[in-house]
Amino acid sequence: MKVRVLTAIAGLTLLVSGCAIGPRYQRSAVAVGKQWTAPETRGIVAGEPAAEWWTTFKDPQLASLVKRAVDGNFDLQLATARVNEARAARGVARSGLFPSLGAGVSATHNRQRAVAAPASLGGPVRTTQVELDNFEGHFDATWELDVFGRIRSGLRAASADTVATEEARRDVFVTLLGEVGRIYTELRGLQLRLAIAEKNIHTQQDTVEVTQARSKAGLATDLDVERAMAQLETTRSAVPTLQSGILAAIHRLSLLIGQNPGSLSAELTASAPVPVTPPEVPIGLPSDLLERRPDVRRSEGEIVAATARVGEAKAAYFPRFVLSGTAGRQASELHDITLGVGNFFSAGPAISVPIFTGGRIRSNIRIQDARLQQTVIRYRSAVLSALEETENALVSYSNEQSRRERLESAVRANEEAVKLSNERYRAGLTDFLSVLDAQRELYANEDLLAQSRTAQTVDLIALYKALGGGWQSVPQP
Repeated sequence: MKVRVLTAIAGLTLLVSGCAIGPRYQRSAVAVGKQWTAPETRGIVAGEPAAEWWTTFKDPQLASLVKRAVDGNFDLQLATARVNEARAARGVARSGLFPSLGAGVSATHNRQRAVAAPASLGGPVRTTQVELDNFEGHFDATWELDVFGRIRSGLRAASADTVATEEARRDVFVTLLGEVGRIYTELRGLQLRLAIAEKNIHTQQDTVEVTQARSKAGLATDLDVERAMAQLETTRSAVPTLQSGILAAIHRLSLLIGQNPGSLSAELTASAPVPVTPPEVPIGLPSDLLERRPDVRRSEGEIVAATARVGEAKAAYFPRFVLSGTAGRQASELHDITLGVGNFFSAGPAISVPIFTGGRIRSNIRIQDARLQQTVIRYRSAVLSALEETENALVSYSNEQSRRERLESAVRANEEAVKLSNERYRAGLTDFLSVLDAQRELYANEDLLAQSRTAQTVDLIALYKALGGGWQSVPQP
């Protein structure tokens, strides 16, 4: 009879094993254009974006910092630990598909009072103490037959959670690379601005000395000397701010690679050029973002997990089938427990059916449905945010190229103006204010040009980051 029952349940399991309860995942539809809407950008071409984009700048120092950040950054290590946790949680969910086996042994010594027969007929009833030992060994097994897919839905949810966590780690990776590139570029930009300030300080010091000499000779006024001194001190006042920015950037880079704030000081204090942008930058198509951006892929994984949890919640309406059994042997003496057929066993199926839960199952389904709706909304928002970020980066990169070219023209004109104003001043054809104005404009535009060169590289790094560049290179935990 028991064999027939078990056979029937096994047959039922095979019959309905594919009948999991709940919705199936379908990718949420989001309108994505075939082409970018940003105006035509110079240097932007069709093609697959660079995976290891930091190599396109041909800067060995930047490549070294990226490698060290990948090895030592604590945010990335934390994201890796979360991936390991999610994988372990998936293992827990997967274990529900298999039988659970256990074993146990026990040894007890018991003392109890017992009623003994009277010593003689009609004599008083006596009690006595009885002591005995009990040794037991047993095996037990349980197996839930996943007839309505509750366990399989939980496994799908855990698997999707693992995928989402892995994509979150890739997102941290992409953000980390972009942050290293941005801070390094800003560091080199600040060093360039400091060099420009020091050059102008040297030029203005010469101007002060010349003006003082001309004042002593009666060819200039004290007002000219004071104006030259004021401009010199104004330029000098920019140096402390630039130095503070340089040190802050070095400290930040040290933190990003997982080192003490001053660990890179000796390595990065010496000036180096701002990373030069490549002549051509392939960016791909807008639809590629759905497959390349880790944050979009993570949001999609969250939808898959939420969809599976709806099915897991709905499966609670249906019966649960469990096979269980136990077998063992017990004896009053340890040496009597031997291998062979046990002297006790039990086996059979169990079915539990929810009859009244006070609305708990229905409310849980509503909770999971609401969470599914939230993940769909987050996914659509992530896609639109990715498109917006990329479009803005394209516009910024394009406009900064035009700005840099105009500033280069302005600096060339300022250099000629400084040269002419000095010659005319020495010839007595113009006043000293023209010289000061020309020097001030030259320094201001040189500083703006340095900032523009930095901004152009930073904008390109932002474009690489918006495209999801670098996620293909993330090392597996």
